[in-house]
Amino acid sequence: MDGWMNALTLIGGLALFLFGMNVMGEALEKRAGGQMKKILNSLTRNKFFGLLLGMGVTAVIQSSSATTVMVVGFVNSGLMNLSQAIPVIMGANIGTTITSWILSLTGIDGSGFFVQMLKPANFTPILALIGVVLYLFIKDSKKKDTGLILLGFATLMFGMDMMSDAVKPLAQVEEFRNLFLMFENPILGVLVGAAVTAIIQSSSASVGILQALSATGQISVGATIPIIMGQNIGTCVTALLSSVGTTKNARRAAMVHLYFNIIGTAVMLILFYGANVIFDFAFVDSTASQTSIPICHTIFNIACTALLFPFNRGLEKLADMTVRDSKRGEHVEMLDERLLETPTIAIQRCHDVAVSMADICAVSLKNSLGQLVDFDRKQSEVIRKQEDQVDEYEDMIGTYLVRINSRNMSEEDSREATKLLHLIGDFERLSDHAVSIIASMEEMDDKTIHFSEQANEELRVMGEAVAEIMDLTYTAFRDNDLKAAVAVEPLEEVIDELKDKMRAGHIRRVQSGVCTIELGFIFSDLLTSLERVSDHCASIARCIIEISHDGLSVHEYMRGLDANQQAVFANNFRRFREKYTIAAN
Repeated sequence: MDGWMNALTLIGGLALFLFGMNVMGEALEKRAGGQMKKILNSLTRNKFFGLLLGMGVTAVIQSSSATTVMVVGFVNSGLMNLSQAIPVIMGANIGTTITSWILSLTGIDGSGFFVQMLKPANFTPILALIGVVLYLFIKDSKKKDTGLILLGFATLMFGMDMMSDAVKPLAQVEEFRNLFLMFENPILGVLVGAAVTAIIQSSSASVGILQALSATGQISVGATIPIIMGQNIGTCVTALLSSVGTTKNARRAAMVHLYFNIIGTAVMLILFYGANVIFDFAFVDSTASQTSIPICHTIFNIACTALLFPFNRGLEKLADMTVRDSKRGEHVEMLDERLLETPTIAIQRCHDVAVSMADICAVSLKNSLGQLVDFDRKQSEVIRKQEDQVDEYEDMIGTYLVRINSRNMSEEDSREATKLLHLIGDFERLSDHAVSIIASMEEMDDKTIHFSEQANEELRVMGEAVAEIMDLTYTAFRDNDLKAAVAVEPLEEVIDELKDKMRAGHIRRVQSGVCTIELGFIFSDLLTSLERVSDHCASIARCIIEISHDGLSVHEYMRGLDANQQAVFANNFRRFREKYTIAAN
């Protein structure tokens, strides 16, 4: 009966352990959202930085498998090349050792108060209480995430203690002792470590299970070393499964992860057991503890990385040989679904793809504004194709953002995803107005009718003003340039004034017979399109201001301007008004 109860306790402890690890990892990821966004801007640096990046990200999200899957997604979307991915993968192997060090706290011995407070059984209830208070009673989302981190950690440690208590009676079972004597066979130990890790798809969790089993006192260091080596191979399964259906470079990234761990394990097995034959290491037969396991885990992963880090190019060539180039071209997924597992990174990727969309939109609009001065029918087809591209981008980004919204996100990420949905809608409308402008010019060309010289000059001035507001808007969005965003509003007011003056002037020209009623309708349509372009630009700029000020509305922002900022606004308005003037008629 006791055996069954211990088995149930073990299963319950494992469930709590895995659940706590998952909760803590997700909460850490949300809490570190702002820092995680900087990753995308750091991927092109040197190999050593990539190694540190892999270590840091894995330490934050507590999963080398998740980091490697993320890297596969980056490569599949064209965000990283294979040579950039390799150091990050290597760094992930070192970063994953952090978890085993945290878990080793359960093995601390000593009677002093300070030492006792380092034991999770003593400080975990305090962390759990703080976590509950932060999560249930504090409204601030970041503090709630901190509460979840503490609750996840407390659950993880409680599960670890349950597993350790459940397996302690196994110390008296002869079959259990014999089982771990078998694992001293290096090949068998590697296979068992790889199999267990492949099943639960987490090397951190499998190391935790091994640390719990060490509480029996029946496992030697010699038995744990090959199991630890095998765990690194087993964790490759997640990335390999994730790479199915991806581009060849993404599959190569997953293969590099596998080759790195297989070669590292093989070389370290030969070196370690060869050295053991010569020097007869005494520690091999000593009892493994919850501290010795993370020491072995860390030394092995650092040694493998140090050994293979200089041979990045060799690993890349090996992956190239395994996944050969195909004669068919490949479609690169700009928004890879693997990035959805890390919403902060996925949203940043959406922003980057939206910048590409905005670039096409800006070029399309400028091409259409050029038609106001010098119409070329060949350009019309180009502008329409660009508008189709923008539509495809909007559909792709919008669908992806909706999928991100279904994930567990921080309040900041949720707000930014909503704003991006709004922004891509405005950019799509800008490309629609580019088509509206050329449609009006095509109508004039078909009917061989022309505006008066005065009307053409006014449209030239208006077109230049709209081109500048588009430049300011694109710069503000691409670079998150608040100065450019703030300059949009005064220019939009100047464009509104220009529209009113031009409409009134054209009515007078129609009344005096200088222009026809038919031209009056086309002129009015053009003015409407140009004004709406400036309206959408102003809407985009307001969104950027709100995002930059943590959700502060543009009206609140404008009310909060100090005297100097108000002077800047007034100076911008005056400068634009002087720059874009039309002659009275």
